[in-house]
Amino acid sequence: MTNHSEATGSSENGDAPGPVRPGRTARTGYDGPGDEHQVTLRTPAELADALPYLLGYRPEDSIVLAALRDRDGRGRFGGRARLGIPANADDWTGAAGQLVHGLVTGSERRGVRPEQMVAYLCQEPARGETGREVMERLRPLAQKLRVECGALDVPVVEALCISAGRFWSYCCDEEACCPAEGIPMGTPGTSVLAAAATYAGIQVRGSLSELRARLLPRENAAALEQEAALDAAAVTVVSRILDDAGRSEVAEETLDLARRVMRRLTDALPVSGVPAEDLRDDQLLGHDEAAALILGLQDRTTRDRAAEWMEGDEAGPALRLWRALARRCVRSYGEHAAAPLTLAGWVAWSAGDELEAREALAMALGADPDYLFARLLHQACNEGLDPESVRRCLRAERGGRGGGDDASGGGEQADGPAHRRPAEPSSASQAPPGRRRRTRSVVPADGARRRARAQGREPGGRIGRPRTPAGGERPGGARTARTRSHVSGGEATGRKETCVEGASAGEHATEGGEGRA
Repeated sequence: MTNHSEATGSSENGDAPGPVRPGRTARTGYDGPGDEHQVTLRTPAELADALPYLLGYRPEDSIVLAALRDRDGRGRFGGRARLGIPANADDWTGAAGQLVHGLVTGSERRGVRPEQMVAYLCQEPARGETGREVMERLRPLAQKLRVECGALDVPVVEALCISAGRFWSYCCDEEACCPAEGIPMGTPGTSVLAAAATYAGIQVRGSLSELRARLLPRENAAALEQEAALDAAAVTVVSRILDDAGRSEVAEETLDLARRVMRRLTDALPVSGVPAEDLRDDQLLGHDEAAALILGLQDRTTRDRAAEWMEGDEAGPALRLWRALARRCVRSYGEHAAAPLTLAGWVAWSAGDELEAREALAMALGADPDYLFARLLHQACNEGLDPESVRRCLRAERGGRGGGDDASGGGEQADGPAHRRPAEPSSASQAPPGRRRRTRSVVPADGARRRARAQGREPGGRIGRPRTPAGGERPGGARTARTRSHVSGGEATGRKETCVEGASAGEHATEGGEGRA
């Protein structure tokens, strides 16, 4: 099953009195923050228009579930969950069960069980296909969602397909309100809901593909140059990381270079528009610099120290740097993106941007499903935990070194034995039973492509040795490609605190993301 990513939400931002019946007396409300701005949605068209405001972006190729619960006789939107539509229809049953079960059980853990559900299927037509044909093709998936929700005693009161600028209801077959050719979507940003959301400060961040584009590797002519720089740097950097003395030197060089690039980004002239901003940042980062930073961040201790740039004046340039590095993990170095993507997700979460945080962390898990730091942060973010406890852990680590890690150019103290944390758990303890740890791609001096990844560089840690022979065949057969999804939804009854792996000397996080004393 292809699982692109998911975005969940827990804010209580909607009202709907009674069951939603399309085209007749349907009433679904949407409240802005603080319940000060309330809009009543009465038709499937208004429900379709509400979707981007429920998620914060326009979903594409997505299954979206929005939970409803009763409050004073009115339904209120609760948790939301999104999953990519699997390309293979054989995977639809599993995807529907995963999404429904994750949203319902996640809500139950917070003590607010969904009573009804609104389902959305969003997909653009393929070449030669019409929106109506998309709707009919996805009808079995909509039915599977209704069956899975019904099995948990949570009825789907509306199911919509959005495609080619139109929408269709799977719950209504009355031609008067739901014609066979579908109903055109309104112009974005012109509805009453759009006006109320803008007034309430709720923003729609474009489409999901536009959000992901800031983090995806560049597929252009420069990608070959970047790959060559990574190959050249890997020959020396990996061998130095394997040596204890060399590892400390690489860490200091990596952090010093990162601070210099962050100052460069801070001093750059502003430009207008997100694509222009990313292009400017790419032009300020050389191929050799990017290669050195990407490889240096494969060391866990170095990555943890870089994660300390998560607030104040450091957070902005750090996030821009991690995005730029993720875009440089091109071609055979795709797995290396797990480190900068996780750092980008962490900084975004720390800054309050849960949307980018979830997407970056989900992409990190797509690059490396066994990346423990990303798994813990992803679950903690989806569970609605408080990032402040993680920040406190990182501040304590920084303070233990005398506050030397200063992105604005302060002095840097090397990690002494007293400040080094225990080694990251071995790959056998991180991966589920039966799964084999993947290694990263480097090019040794003889030019033969091999796979290696630096992991657990603390004293007593180890680095994964190259396991692929020069011929390119991997011992033990091919590894089945898999991605991991953590779907969670529902209303948070209170903000929990967590301290995840890699954030403190005590390493007191469980895999579930909740800290323990």
